[in-house]
Amino acid sequence: MAEDQERPPVSTSVCYRDPIAALKWLESAFGFEPRIVVLAPDETLVHAELGYHEGVIGVGSVWSPNHASPADLGGKNTQSVHIQLREDVDAHYARAKAAGAEILMAPADQTYGDRNYVARDPEGHVWSFGQTKKRYDREEFDRTYGTTTRDRI
Repeated sequence: MAEDQERPPVSTSVCYRDPIAALKWLESAFGFEPRIVVLAPDETLVHAELGYHEGVIGVGSVWSPNHASPADLGGKNTQSVHIQLREDVDAHYARAKAAGAEILMAPADQTYGDRNYVARDPEGHVWSFGQTKKRYDREEFDRTYGTTTRDRI
């Protein structure tokens, strides 16, 4: 990794059966930028990171008994990754769909002010993408939707 590319304090990682294919697909379909790719002498992937603005997504293989691809779990996910887009969500959706992403939810306006879509990658990881269309402050949101928003429980 370039010395000027610091890691953010929080990031996520996803495991793939074929992490090299996944890296290429994630770059093509979702527009993530490669930050670092570490290969073993036999050209297998040791570690990789993709970036989206300040965010980092680690990509790796299924490297221990405690790690799995959804492809190993009958398609089940134990987490999903959400990306809050800075560009047009509909254009991002069109790119992902053209690259073969399985669309689980087409772009739709949400009551909380975002426009989101949800897609599944070739190994079954679920990704959601959103763009803020209307910003609410807490009081306005709670008045509008009858909710109570707090900092903690």
